[in-house]
Amino acid sequence: MVRAALEQGAQAHGFEADLWTLERVGTVVTRATGVVLSRASVWRPLTGRLGWSLQRPERRAVERDGAEIARWIAHEWPRIKKGL
Repeated sequence: MVRAALEQGAQAHGFEADLWTLERVGTVVTRATGVVLSRASVWRPLTGRLGWSLQRPERRAVERDGAEIARWIAHEWPRIKKGL
């Protein structure tokens, strides 16, 4: 029951972004079962029964172009720094 609810995604439960936090999971667990869990208590079933793990989003844009960044640093930045 809880697994199915979580697999629908956070947005399916009215959250703006499709990102799970312990607070959000706790809210969904409460809605689905009527049981109120603390943040610490939410973590245990996520990692134990459901097999989920901690995930952290990348701090870089997906569209990041390393070659273009290197070109900009090599050519544009020195020009800007000189004030030309």
